[in-house]
Amino acid sequence: MHKKLFIPGPVDVREDVLQRMATPMIGHRTKEASTLQRSISDKMKQLMFTQSEILLSTSSGSGLMEGAVRSCTRKKAACFSVGAFGKKWYQMAVSNNVPADLFESEAGDPTTPEMVDRALATGDYDLVTVTHNETSTGVMNPVGEIAEVMKKYPEVIFCVDTVSSLAGVKIPVDEWGIDICITSSQKALGLPPGLAVASISQKAVEAAKQVEFRGSYFDLLSLYNTIQKRDYQYPSTPSISHMYALDYQLDLIFKEGLEARFARHLEMAEYVRDWGRQHFELFAREGYRSNTLTTVLNTRGISVADLNKALGERGFMISNGYGDYKEKTFRIAHMADTTMEDIKEVLGHIDDILGL
Repeated sequence: MHKKLFIPGPVDVREDVLQRMATPMIGHRTKEASTLQRSISDKMKQLMFTQSEILLSTSSGSGLMEGAVRSCTRKKAACFSVGAFGKKWYQMAVSNNVPADLFESEAGDPTTPEMVDRALATGDYDLVTVTHNETSTGVMNPVGEIAEVMKKYPEVIFCVDTVSSLAGVKIPVDEWGIDICITSSQKALGLPPGLAVASISQKAVEAAKQVEFRGSYFDLLSLYNTIQKRDYQYPSTPSISHMYALDYQLDLIFKEGLEARFARHLEMAEYVRDWGRQHFELFAREGYRSNTLTTVLNTRGISVADLNKALGERGFMISNGYGDYKEKTFRIAHMADTTMEDIKEVLGHIDDILGL
């Protein structure tokens, strides 16, 4: 029995989108492949509100995160963390021998503009990494406010992880001055895992030219240069199947309408938050809560594992807390093509199982 997924990814994928992955193969060095990639690039620019070049990577979003911090840090990276995935960016820097410092917020608290300003005022850093939406804690950072601070430091490369928020929340890349904006296929975009997407500004390209050891597979400059020289083709073989599905899914996203899609995600988030407040408590601080996932504080001391087992028997799946927050919290995702009816259905089952 297939379980309806309400986890932070992978998400349930529409059947017609899945079928697009069964499109017969084409050569990745053909004109047809270039046409497909250009189509995706044009649509992703609209979704990301940017004129910057679009890069695709046959990997999870982590691949492009590692590529960003390795390719564009000339001096030192300031990595801001509100949970596991912000910390992961710092660990990537360290493991690649990239000088970096970690700036952590208290659990459930955001990265503030003041924190970023204090760090950059030292003059020590030429690259910043920020997580827009942290799925371990349910925090959505005020990237628009942080962007105002970044304007004071035009030489610093601004990298933002929007893996679990892009296509569910409006992220105006150019307006916010984001140099590298990274997302993944298996979250709010509503595709199977396996494809990462990023926008890259000309400023980031110029910074990468100053870095000697950028790696190979995730060398963002190599990706950028190759699609310029080879007419939207890549240094290594891309996942053509994912590209067919993404091109099709982007059409569906625009058919729904971006503002309507963002509003649907917010409506679902508010419904789950209200439910969480009524029966438990919410983990993330008020005003900084995710629109694509809600982390609930387990104030009733229920067994989250047992709850999920019972849900599984009914054909549903939520997510236990992440890492140290396992059993202390649980997470309910509301992203991609999930509807309000889906949310009401799963919460109704939780109410019934727990006797709420």
